[in-house]
Amino acid sequence: MATERPRTTPVARVLQVCLHLLVAGLLALAVARAAVVDRGGDPAAVAAAASAMAAVYAVGPRLAAVRASRRGAALWLALLGVTWAGLLVATQDGVWLAFPLYFLELHLLGRRSGLTAVGLTAAAAITAWSWHQHSFSLAASIGPALGAAVATATVLGYQALYRESEERRRLIDELTAARADAAAAHHAAGVLAERERLAREIHDTLAQSLSSIQLLLRAAQRALPERTEAAAGYVEQARQAAQDNLDEARRFVRALTPPALDGDPLPVALERLCATTTAHSALPVHLHVSGDPVRLPAAQEVALLRIAQSALGNTVRHAKASRAEVTLSYMEGEVALDVFDDGTGFDPAAVAGRTGGDGGFGLPSMRARARALGGSFTVESAPGEGTALAVQLPVTPEVGA
Repeated sequence: MATERPRTTPVARVLQVCLHLLVAGLLALAVARAAVVDRGGDPAAVAAAASAMAAVYAVGPRLAAVRASRRGAALWLALLGVTWAGLLVATQDGVWLAFPLYFLELHLLGRRSGLTAVGLTAAAAITAWSWHQHSFSLAASIGPALGAAVATATVLGYQALYRESEERRRLIDELTAARADAAAAHHAAGVLAERERLAREIHDTLAQSLSSIQLLLRAAQRALPERTEAAAGYVEQARQAAQDNLDEARRFVRALTPPALDGDPLPVALERLCATTTAHSALPVHLHVSGDPVRLPAAQEVALLRIAQSALGNTVRHAKASRAEVTLSYMEGEVALDVFDDGTGFDPAAVAGRTGGDGGFGLPSMRARARALGGSFTVESAPGEGTALAVQLPVTPEVGA
């Protein structure tokens, strides 16, 4: 199968122009030398042969068949060789045209055909020179043979460099495409991670708060019309919960820390959460702190607060508990959060695969928060035996605390 010729590059175009100029200059030189008496043969014959060769040479590159087809190029080279043979007969100076012909043959023909054509061209040049000199000498054959060797080495070297540059270009294109794919995958992973983070935030804050508002409004509805004062209290608590929810939503937009942690350590925020839950749901919630509190990085404190919010929200909505206990323990090398209620309990295995619906997102969200910070999350529960959640995070005290 014929190999594909190299595409035209800026360097190749410069070389083509130089080759055209070389052919034109050598033809002009042969005609000029023929015009000098006894130097280049019959002037009329040389001019006619040179004109014929120049015409064939000029027409060839303009023909689409020569540019697109190796067969067309071979026919054009054969016709060009015939006109060159006429010039060789007319003058010995036609031997000089062998050198540009070497380049044409090697460029337009396949490697095997090109080398064969170069050999025949060199043999023709040596034969013509010997015929004009009426003798054969080894020195006379060196010029055409050396020119053929130089042209062959030049063209083959250029083709090897071209193939190497094309391979390098292909690898660069593949690398660029791979980098683009990696960037797109990284972006998609970032988008998914951000969606998961926002889903956890919304579930643990806005959704829990909205659930509390719903419970308070139902309580107010049941109290009306007989117990208007109690209903008004429930409505006021719902209004305050809605205000807190609005603060959370605004803080999400500004990507700041949760309002419950603004300027306060984690124990204070948890104490406030327990008091708010008790006020909104009438469920007694108590906080116990053990160990020496240390200020943790914001990510750890936010995670523990969100896990407590989600756990207490599930307790209020589903557990039918009479009390809940929240324990924050500072130990050497780790901090632990435990949330216990004496409610109806559930089967953890039955909800392990649930990712949506009422209560199904909370456990995966809490587990994901703990694992994202290198911690652990466990849940112990059974129908009728209450529920205990435990979170352990490695302690990395905040710098400067």
